[in-house]
Amino acid sequence: MPPVTTPQRIGLLGGSFNPAHEGHLHISTLALERLKLDQVWWLVSPQNPLKPVAGMASFADRFKRARKIAAVDQRIVVSDFEEKASSRYTVDTIAALKAQFPGVSFVWVMGADLLVQMPHWKRWRQLFRTLPIAIFARPAYSSRALTGRAARRFKGSRIARFRARSLVDMKAPAWAFLRTRLNAQSATRIRAKAGRGGKD
Repeated sequence: MPPVTTPQRIGLLGGSFNPAHEGHLHISTLALERLKLDQVWWLVSPQNPLKPVAGMASFADRFKRARKIAAVDQRIVVSDFEEKASSRYTVDTIAALKAQFPGVSFVWVMGADLLVQMPHWKRWRQLFRTLPIAIFARPAYSSRALTGRAARRFKGSRIARFRARSLVDMKAPAWAFLRTRLNAQSATRIRAKAGRGGKD
């Protein structure tokens, strides 16, 4: 993790990155542009509690691949923060980051598919109340995300898209749903293709 010496606007993109791919790069670039961020940190999870251990590449391999994919943009920083902090839950990771970097403004960045899953996360309501959240459209997930439990629970905290560039500076709970150009790439699809020997 690079030292942070001055207040910055930083997006946090968490996940297994099993493997990292162009979709992660796509959403990070959009976040940098639309949210006016200085950096996006990829928080590579040691093990997502909601995903099986079977089929999960080693942390070292996933981290190495993520750094290779992110190398095209120096504003994207691949972090082993969760591995070093032995953190498995996003809400705990955010608390630790905010304590370590008190001068930094953080915003959580994620795809619409994760908004659908969020009610299964540990203390997900607390996460909404801890930092602003930016949700980016994903193919086939947008409608489900916006009618799902998490979106309904925090309906009153949703801001208009045109205010997204100020989201990182807003007091939580505050979230925005951004309908941007889509990227269909997914780690699941990449693993499935690899299992077929690379055949389409």
